Amino acid sequence: MITATNITKRFGDTIALDHLNCKIPEGCVYGLVGSNGAGKSTLLRLIAGIYRPEGGEITIDGQPVFDNPDVKRRIVFVPDELFFLPHSNLKRMEQLYTAIYPNFSHERFMTLLSDFSLNPNANLTTFSKGMRRQAATILALSCNTDFILFDETFDGLDPVMRNLLKNLLYREVLERKATAVITSHSLRELEDTCDQLALLHKGGIIFESDIDHLKTSLFKVQVAFPDEYDRSRFAGIEALSFTKHGSVSSLIVRGDRDETEAKIKAMEPVLFEILPLSLEEVFVYEMGLLGYEFSEVLKQEVQ
Repeated sequence: MITATNITKRFGDTIALDHLNCKIPEGCVYGLVGSNGAGKSTLLRLIAGIYRPEGGEITIDGQPVFDNPDVKRRIVFVPDELFFLPHSNLKRMEQLYTAIYPNFSHERFMTLLSDFSLNPNANLTTFSKGMRRQAATILALSCNTDFILFDETFDGLDPVMRNLLKNLLYREVLERKATAVITSHSLRELEDTCDQLALLHKGGIIFESDIDHLKTSLFKVQVAFPDEYDRSRFAGIEALSFTKHGSVSSLIVRGDRDETEAKIKAMEPVLFEILPLSLEEVFVYEMGLLGYEFSEVLKQEVQ
């Protein structure tokens, strides 16, 4: 388990992380979402042991990460800004990674080369942005580490490569019980990838939850009655929002779906429908309950 306890990180007068706390369980895909400057990349670099926090501590299975080579060998990090040895190709980079990671697998490396259709002898400077991210992904997954960190995971990848990477991450988690921590500006990108999701804002985690719980605890109800009515008709239902146009109402409801359905059907509506919410819609209402304006938190980063 990755544990961040009261983490504070500054860069000059700028506070990147402010007393952040989180626990990332083993064997899951954990997503970090937030606007530019929210602290996502800083948190990943702290987990990887690249940065030392000014306050608090990052531990893995109770062991500190910073200045701990044994723990660091259990972690591989693919940053947003990729780095390769000058004028190198994938074969040369494989030699570097083999020297660092004791569990690096040449067989896995060759399989992934085939999956991504990359030439291991080609100079990496000739690769496009997407191809360079594919190259970094091949090297990272070949390390067979317990913890895999991806910053801006899908940046530069076309839809086919994005789906391939998602499937590879699933396999790492399911077959090896690895833990993947990934960042993105897009909730839609993370919605079908992550088991858990955390929203960062101004250096702290303001919301964290299991994806399945998020998407099943809130839902939209559309209902209509032949007589005149208002919100008070739904007094026994936890409606977070209520809008009415003519005789048709829309409600965002928190609670048990079956119980809600039974209660509304007992009212004998002439129209009744329960609709799922997107993850973005769920966050809008959850953030509102916490006193945050969601559009201000993520601005235009969620697309």
